[in-house]
Amino acid sequence: MKRIIQILLIAFVLSMVPATYASAQTNTKWKDQGDFCEGLARVVDNNDKRGFIDETGKLVIPCKWKDAYSFSEGLVVVQNANGKYGFINKKGKVVIPCQWKDAQSFHEGLAKVMDAHEKIGFINKKGKVVSPCQWKYATAFHEGLAVVKDANDKYGFIDKTGKVVIPCQWKDAVAFRRGLARVKDTDDIEHYIDKTGKIVD
Repeated sequence: MKRIIQILLIAFVLSMVPATYASAQTNTKWKDQGDFCEGLARVVDNNDKRGFIDETGKLVIPCKWKDAYSFSEGLVVVQNANGKYGFINKKGKVVIPCQWKDAQSFHEGLAKVMDAHEKIGFINKKGKVVSPCQWKYATAFHEGLAVVKDANDKYGFIDKTGKVVIPCQWKDAVAFRRGLARVKDTDDIEHYIDKTGKIVD
């Protein structure tokens, strides 16, 4: 009986060798491979073009992009041959045209984009601008608000409609976490504020 078990075990191990070898061959065909996000991973081919593979190693989005990030909320930032950024879906279809000087991944339904004048704004998943490109700096949205920096280098917060809900009066600011955000006044003193802009410390 032991002999039979040993034979079966050896047969099983040998049957796995071709699959392992094929997997290794798949992995070595790319110059680089990113982590899997939402079921897809970015890969770089020998021409330094980016595409995406699924978890079986199958190329599902052709390698034709100059740059590409990781998928977030069903979409991914890509850069075309002209250096402009846009977004594609998991089928590789361009859903937001490559027209931005820079773009960041979607977070809480909105993505940060930069126009030709290096001003920052936000778009929704249809590509509609919901906050005009007017900010020198901005973070992604956290808990419904985003940090922005105005032309005077003062920080404040906007909501998802682009409305300034906490005036740009701070020397520095960090995104909201658990209902509070850390800010720094003109005397370099740090405070915590709530979502009404009230100092709570």
